[in-house]
Amino acid sequence: MDGNKSRMIKSDETLISVIEVLKEGEKTGVSEIADALDIASSTAHGHLATLLEYGLVRKTGSEYRLGLQFLDYGEAARRRHPLYEPTADIVESLAKETQEKVWCIVEEDGRAVYLNGASGDRSVKTHAREGQHTDLHHLAAGKAILSSLPKERVEEIIANHGIEAKTEQTITDEAELFDELERIRDCGVAYNIDESVIGLHAIGVSIHDATGEVLGAISVSAPANRMSEERRSAELAEKLKGIANEIELLYRTGQH
Repeated sequence: MDGNKSRMIKSDETLISVIEVLKEGEKTGVSEIADALDIASSTAHGHLATLLEYGLVRKTGSEYRLGLQFLDYGEAARRRHPLYEPTADIVESLAKETQEKVWCIVEEDGRAVYLNGASGDRSVKTHAREGQHTDLHHLAAGKAILSSLPKERVEEIIANHGIEAKTEQTITDEAELFDELERIRDCGVAYNIDESVIGLHAIGVSIHDATGEVLGAISVSAPANRMSEERRSAELAEKLKGIANEIELLYRTGQH
């Protein structure tokens, strides 16, 4: 057991598990939470009472749901990320210009987090949402981030989270993934061709701070018929590289 786990408090773990159950359902009763976590109903009720007292859950009849207090916490955390402010307007303008879906994605604890996004007039709706966590290896932005990390860190991420298939096109072989990351480092651009959703293609470029440490990545995604190889290489690759360079200059000049 590592140092962090040995210091964990069991009641805190249960409380967080209650929150996770509530996150997955629109409205959930005490018995459903107790059954899902294999705890006593009295224990589930006690944790819910605490969350209710602090405005973290709302109660309607005998059912509970997450409260909007979490939105306040999430927004505060997002605004404090060093990449949020420099990319907020850029993500909006790029979505308007390309008419597609644009995301700024960062890495936290070895996973991709959708920091902020914007939809163009033609963008396709997917299950991705701001704040969502997912694996890095099947996303264009995620692979761009992985390509900027030391090999040892990538190996650690794979050991902790695996490289499971999202579609039949997802890279699930470690050696093949490292070959792909080397290609991305050489050309500076990452692609997702049907790797997260069949029929959806994306292009991503990583963004670094003044020390060269990767902060995250920005990506554009579109249906395959609108994301041809020519569009990716002739239009979007250079555009995204230019945007990444502009953001990185803010860090080099201390204007972020």
